[in-house]
Amino acid sequence: MNLITRISQQFKDSAQTKLDAIDALAGPVAQAIEVMVGCLLSNGKILACGNGGSAADAQHLAAELVGRFEAERHELAAIALTTDSSIISAIANDYGFKMVFAKQVRALGQPGDVLVAISTSGNSPNVIEAVNAAHANDLRVIALTGKGGGAIGELLYDTDIHISVPAERTARIQETHLLIIHCLCDGIDCLLMGVEE
Repeated sequence: MNLITRISQQFKDSAQTKLDAIDALAGPVAQAIEVMVGCLLSNGKILACGNGGSAADAQHLAAELVGRFEAERHELAAIALTTDSSIISAIANDYGFKMVFAKQVRALGQPGDVLVAISTSGNSPNVIEAVNAAHANDLRVIALTGKGGGAIGELLYDTDIHISVPAERTARIQETHLLIIHCLCDGIDCLLMGVEE
């Protein structure tokens, strides 16, 4: 297979994964938007976490909310728990990497806040601990997973929202997670500002 053919197949596979996911994910994404808007309108905040590419997704979400997505609007309260190297390294050194997000959720999260927990496999130990900490502190959880949802899918409460990409390949799941994040940001703006286009 030459590179042009291989690249073309990547584009096709990515597009097909997203098309195949519409029916399964549109409803949960809409529910997540409503939960996030309710949180923000009640002076709550969005916390987000994940590892590797999912850490980048958590930061991307927070950046779009605090800055802006496509339309000018007031700032929205969001924190990526993946960005403070001093906090992360101190917690990892003293308590183990498994606790790097959970301790931040306990320190920063308040009842009524929302945790966006991102894990392509649904089995990231530190994201699992963050979900447990969110539940213990009365935060709702919006989980972005794939591969059937893994252990995180089993932990979620009825009041949480599970957005599980129906795919097995990590790259396809992550690409769809980015689309979901853009849908969340667009939907939040739509509900907060009446954006129609």
